[in-house]
Amino acid sequence: MEFCPKCGVVLTKKGAKSVCSKCGYSKEAIELKSKEKMAVKKEIAIIKDEDTIALPVIKAECPKCGHDKAYFWSTQTRGADESETSFFKCVKCKHTWRQYT
Repeated sequence: MEFCPKCGVVLTKKGAKSVCSKCGYSKEAIELKSKEKMAVKKEIAIIKDEDTIALPVIKAECPKCGHDKAYFWSTQTRGADESETSFFKCVKCKHTWRQYT
């Protein structure tokens, strides 16, 4: 990309010349080439849902497998004047259940 030395506008190629569209400056066109080599990554990391869990683990018995640890989070699922719902997800079998408090 070339710029006009008089007014700074980008020169456009018209035939064998580069011309300024603002002031009319022209000169012989120079062919500019660019080359870039990109490295090919051989391995792509895959992030799974299990890798992104950032929830606290508490002692809670899973009703499905009986394991004693579960992830825990709370959400307001009903009206604002009612208490929130607690959700649990078993660390071992991934079974999810809820408890209304």
